[in-house]
Amino acid sequence: MSTSTVTEPVPDTEVDEAVVGKINYRAPIVNALAALITLLVFGMGPTADADTAFQVSSGSTMFSIPNISLPSLITILVLGFVQLGAAAYALMLVRARRTVPVWLHIIVGLAFVISFLVYAGAGRSSVIPVTTLLAGALALSVPLIFGAMSGVVCERSGVINIAIEGQLLIGAFAAAAIASRFASSYAGLVAAPIAGAMVGALLAWFAVRFQVNQIIVGVVLNTLVIGLTGFLFSTVMSDDAALWNARQPLSTIKIPLLSEIPIIGPVLFQQTILVYLMYVIVIVLQFMLFRSRWGLRTRAVGEYPKAADTVGIKVNTRRVWNVIMAGAIAGLGGAFFSIGSGLAFGREMSAGQGYIALAAMILGKWNPSWPWWLPCCSASPATWATC
Repeated sequence: MSTSTVTEPVPDTEVDEAVVGKINYRAPIVNALAALITLLVFGMGPTADADTAFQVSSGSTMFSIPNISLPSLITILVLGFVQLGAAAYALMLVRARRTVPVWLHIIVGLAFVISFLVYAGAGRSSVIPVTTLLAGALALSVPLIFGAMSGVVCERSGVINIAIEGQLLIGAFAAAAIASRFASSYAGLVAAPIAGAMVGALLAWFAVRFQVNQIIVGVVLNTLVIGLTGFLFSTVMSDDAALWNARQPLSTIKIPLLSEIPIIGPVLFQQTILVYLMYVIVIVLQFMLFRSRWGLRTRAVGEYPKAADTVGIKVNTRRVWNVIMAGAIAGLGGAFFSIGSGLAFGREMSAGQGYIALAAMILGKWNPSWPWWLPCCSASPATWATC
């Protein structure tokens, strides 16, 4: 007679842990920290009778909205408890092994930013200009978004682009010099991506053709561009600033009807052509990377080059052209420092924003649609933790 052994069933929790993995509590922790900062830091500042006034309408639109005055302490407390509720909901979703939706992070981010603004303007006689604040935040994020797009194209192709800083700086230099020489800001707008593409070509030549360490090449190119632009600035530009370094700002273009929308109209649709090109590049790259043959082959080259080579994709050729294109995108973003801001070129005027763009690309998970949070983070250093 045969005997069979009875094995005890494995508890479901152990199976889930083995199959699904550990629970990631990052989202509820960050949301809870934002709520605690709002309640314990911002909530301790204003007095019970203090108010904060916001100016939500600018004089450039046909729609006029009166200023809004909010009780500072009550507003901060309400927004703090909203963030606590969002943290509790995120915790519930995480424990149920469900994805925390993006809109929940948006709510927490907006509540945190508004709380900070209410705290900063509590009890003051002056109003907080919301439209001006948002427009300034968008302006600060323009070179970061261009740099992040450049990094996305490169790293999706399998090349680490540390040279974004140099590409931004050479774009700013070329835009300022050519625009001043020909007395046309649009001539500088054409020259900027060409200069950035040249730096991208050097990166592709060394990193792809000679297989040199990509990080080292990027750092060397940044140093080269800083030295070259600094030398030309102190010699050619300084000797004849009227010819080579005169201000040639891009003109503001208002989009009919859309520019009249309160708050967002003056922010998004009363900009220079450079900002509109930024919108187009983000949308086009998002579509091309994930909805086109070029994007599929680019991602294949970056993730598994041997498999891409076996199906007939020319890996090195695609990497070279993509890196050059990425350099052109970063160079175009560099034009914002000079002609985009209406300034003359200054030594090292990119001020390390290429490295910030590289970090933004990593935080954005190498996805073109994620830099939308950069204007939020540019508005105030206090918003960085939430963004």
